[in-house]
Amino acid sequence: MEVPDFILKKKLRKFLEEDIGYGDITTNCILKGNSPNGAAQIITRQDGIVSGLKEATILFALYQVKAIPKKEDGTKIQKKEVLMEIEGPVKGILACERTALNLLMRMSGIATATNKIIKKVREVNPKVRIACTRKTTPGFRYFEKKAVESGGGDPHRNRLDDMVLIKDNHLKINSNITEVIDTVRKSVSFSKKIEIEVTSAEQALEAAKCNVDILMLDNFKPPEIQRTVNLLEENNLRNLILEVSGNITQENILEYAKLDIDIISMGALTHSAPALDITLDLQYEETF
Repeated sequence: MEVPDFILKKKLRKFLEEDIGYGDITTNCILKGNSPNGAAQIITRQDGIVSGLKEATILFALYQVKAIPKKEDGTKIQKKEVLMEIEGPVKGILACERTALNLLMRMSGIATATNKIIKKVREVNPKVRIACTRKTTPGFRYFEKKAVESGGGDPHRNRLDDMVLIKDNHLKINSNITEVIDTVRKSVSFSKKIEIEVTSAEQALEAAKCNVDILMLDNFKPPEIQRTVNLLEENNLRNLILEVSGNITQENILEYAKLDIDIISMGALTHSAPALDITLDLQYEETF
């Protein structure tokens, strides 16, 4: 997923404004007047999958700092590897440092966690896709979902207007699944997919008979999923996308991946992935 650069610059400029405020008082006290030029390297302290290099490059450019990525987003990186070479005004480098590192650390952490899970799942089911959810940080969703893609995962829906997703709280308003699906289908464009979250095999069968595009089996245990798959096959209704979600972890995911499902969605990809340890090393020699 990519947004146009002018939109990306707008988002990144807001991040810088939040961090810089009225200026970097520490650097401005030490470096009086015009900023001398310097160089720096961004280096990883951990193995993983890198993500956020494009964003960091654009961020530094906002301060007239040239940043040259040495790797590509979505590729493997090793401890002590140089990810980016940087040249430009020292004040600009230091002003952008933390914001750029925060982006790289957060996005690379998500990409790495996603890739680890995908590798694990591929050992038992090469077809199932790993997706994230909308459990993202407000204001940072684009970057977190892009990081999932860098790790080989699927971003799922980005916003409420992407597609129809009928959830349990919608069914509390009207518990008649057939009626709700019919109402939605008459109200939205043919171009929007319809997904429904169900909590039992019987609900899944009713929804499948209504020709939904995607069935989400929410908080189903593996035996319940197998029973649902069998029920759908018995009724010749397995020709839809079957997604499972809820309480799926790195420890139990293989129990789900072995089943005849299409998508495993996990909020943990974005809300619980640890940041990757990445640092910036300034290379500057004082001149007299």
